[in-house]
Amino acid sequence: MKVLMNDQAAKLRKKVEMLRAYRQAKTIAIVSGKGGVGKSNFALNFSLSLTKKRKKVLIFDMDIGMGNIDILLGLTPKYSIVDMFEEHLSIDDVIESGPNSLSYIAAGSGLADIFTMDEEKFDYFLNELEGLVNSYDYIIFDMGAGVSEATFYYMLAVDECIVITTPEPTSLTDAYAMIKHVSYKSAELPISLLVNRAQSQKSGQKTMERLQQVVLKFLEKEISPLGVLPDDKTVIRAVSSQTPFLTYDPNALVSVAINQIVDQYVNDRIDIEKKVPISFIKKLKNFIKER
Repeated sequence: MKVLMNDQAAKLRKKVEMLRAYRQAKTIAIVSGKGGVGKSNFALNFSLSLTKKRKKVLIFDMDIGMGNIDILLGLTPKYSIVDMFEEHLSIDDVIESGPNSLSYIAAGSGLADIFTMDEEKFDYFLNELEGLVNSYDYIIFDMGAGVSEATFYYMLAVDECIVITTPEPTSLTDAYAMIKHVSYKSAELPISLLVNRAQSQKSGQKTMERLQQVVLKFLEKEISPLGVLPDDKTVIRAVSSQTPFLTYDPNALVSVAINQIVDQYVNDRIDIEKKVPISFIKKLKNFIKER
């Protein structure tokens, strides 16, 4: 009986190892139509909440010239993605460690070079990225506000795009423009919407529903409601102390809300993530070749 149990345990371990070998990270682009809507703050705390669910997460700061994930963490990275090319480092060398086993890659002041690099450097970059896709559960790309042609291909290659907006009319208009642009380029790319800085859950939900209806009517596209985050002063205090608000005050309204959003997000996508997605690297290569 003991031998049989040992054989079964060995087979189970082997099966788990095989599944891990073939796993690919879920790639998510966090975007906004304009700056100042809390995009990077959401990306960071969303990633941290995922790590609390024992997910292995890498956040990749791709906010060109304005990268601030390291600032929000209160950390000084030894290297940035720019150093990978200037000092001929591997991408593992530029991955920094954050709280709760979170990994992150700082943007660096010359990040724009990534999007205009020659073919040899781009192939090297893709090869390095390919290793990461098989090493994490989630890779979160914190994109710059708005859209540039250079960064747009990375957005289109991910598994999902999360658009951040606030209830302000200008923010909603810019969020709609972003969704429109993404939809025209890739109609099949799943898009989720998060309303940040809502005065109440009810008002935030109404904002969400209005934008969903407009997108469905004029773009004929359904976007998923990710959730609503309250306008909580804890966020301002956390930013001032250079600490993620989840760490600064785990019991704050905004912290409770983002944990609830992540709980729902992970549960809703369990069946979807069992399917083998088209490789992020493969899609990115195809988009670049079509330029």
